[in-house]
Amino acid sequence: MTEIRIEYCTQCNWLLRATWLAGEVLSSFGTDLTSVTLVPGVGGVFIVTVDDQVIWDRRADGGFPDAAELKRRVRDVAWPERSLGHADRHRPDATPAESSTDDT
Repeated sequence: MTEIRIEYCTQCNWLLRATWLAGEVLSSFGTDLTSVTLVPGVGGVFIVTVDDQVIWDRRADGGFPDAAELKRRVRDVAWPERSLGHADRHRPDATPAESSTDDT
């Protein structure tokens, strides 16, 4: 099972952002997760880990992830073969075949 940890800055009031992203991850991966843990921090920290592997660091990645990007990164680490449906279709780095919106 997979554990997700979101460390957020309490001084910056990023609890709401952290809980929103936790909810997004839970809605997509639900029972495949062991836990989603919110960890209060300070100093502008916003780090997301999957099984102790950093998948998003606000300082290194230049801001905050949107929900689709975070879900892709979680999936890429935990279940690389899994499709995310619409979240996979509009990736900026996707090839034309991967980003097709044709559902036929």
